[in-house]
Order: sequence, then structure tokens, then C-alpha cells
Amino acid sequence: MNKQELSISIIIPTLNEERNIQELIPLLKEQGVKEIIVVDGGSLDDTKLQAEKAGAQVLVSECGRAVQMNAGADVARGEVLWFVHADTRPPAHGAKQIIEVLSNGNDLGSFRFRFDSNRPLLRLNSWFTRFKAMHFRGGDQAIFIRRDAFFSLKGYKASMPIMEEYDLLQRAEAKGLKFALIQDDVVVSPRKYEENRYLRVNWANLLAFRSFKKGVDVETIYRDYHRRLKHPSDRRGKQ
Repeated sequence: MNKQELSISIIIPTLNEERNIQELIPLLKEQGVKEIIVVDGGSLDDTKLQAEKAGAQVLVSECGRAVQMNAGADVARGEVLWFVHADTRPPAHGAKQIIEVLSNGNDLGSFRFRFDSNRPLLRLNSWFTRFKAMHFRGGDQAIFIRRDAFFSLKGYKASMPIMEEYDLLQRAEAKGLKFALIQDDVVVSPRKYEENRYLRVNWANLLAFRSFKKGVDVETIYRDYHRRLKHPSDRRGKQ
């Protein structure tokens, strides 16, 4: 399959992301992607209206990031599914970079990220995302995957309120799918760190990851994670 034949569908799960969606969709349209799907989990603000005004297709689904992303994938027509969080800003040539790496035989991948902040400790966190280790991966890095590969994995596990992206990447690795890490940055909102101390967020992230690797029930991980942090975004609420 050559580069010209690959088409991309962007899927954005949202809940109460009115301001972010107004900024994000125009930036994504500049990349030449024809299909942008916003899957809303029941926003109380004008997220859906603003997404429609910006030219996105809007779906409404049960709230939950995994459920919402699966709902978008079910209607997407592109050969590549690109999952973008509302509070992230992919690189300007992200779509072209995705086509390049998938045309070279890869099945899925993501980008590095950097926080929209000059705080030294957040810059340190960002630096580690240039490495492929699973510890440094996550949904904030704008995961993309061939449509056929996604459905061969049966998508995200809808029952997972947390760690759903890690689970998908882990299953892809076990299946032998080829992962590409694009060495360009997705710009990520630091809002979680603005609500919590740096060490508290990183400790909560580490404990969640270790619990996931040990096979702890995801509901327990979810409760423990949210008990430790104040959340400007809730995995079952605001994305």
C-alpha cells in the first residue's frame, strides 16, 4: 500500500471540553485529514455545538474514554485510526508522519510528548518519552493504529476506566504488531500538575502502572488513583 492510499480518521473523546475543542479541530483540519470524529460522553457545556461548528462529525455515547474511542472507531472510514485527546496538540505534520511510518511496515505507534509548561520537572518528564519503554507511553501521546490491526485486537476494553491505552499497547506487543515511536512532540496540557504536586502525580502514576503490571483489578486501580489526586479531568467524567 503506498502513502497516497492511506486515509486517516481522527477520533477525539470528549466531556466538557468546549474551549479545547475550538482550538484543536482547526489545527487538525490544517493537516488535511478529511474525517474528524468527536465522541462526546454527555457534555454539559457547548462541546458538541463547537465541534459541529468546527466541521467535525459528532457522536454521543456512554461516558468512558475506552467506550467513546471504540464508538468512534466503529463508524470511522479511514484505514488509520488516530486517537487524539482534546487537551493535546499534535505536531503540525503529524498526519504525514503517521503515513510515513505506517507505509514503512509498522502497525501502530505514537509520538513523544512535552508539557505546555516551562517547569523543569515537567520538561524532565517529557524528555523520557523519546524512549520506547512502556513506562513512558500513554494516550496523551496520540496513539495511531491501522484499522485492521485495531479490530484484530477487538479495540479498547470497554470495561477499563483506566489504563486502557496501556492495555491496548500491551496486547498489540503480544500479538507481534510493529510499534513506531515518532520523534516529534505532542503538546500536552499540564492541568493535572496544576491541581496537584509534582511528586504526588508521579507517585500516583507509578503505583497505577505497577498495579496494572501485577494484574490488580482495574476498578481498584481507578479508585486508588482518583483517591490520591485532584482531577481537572475524570476518566468517567471530563476527559
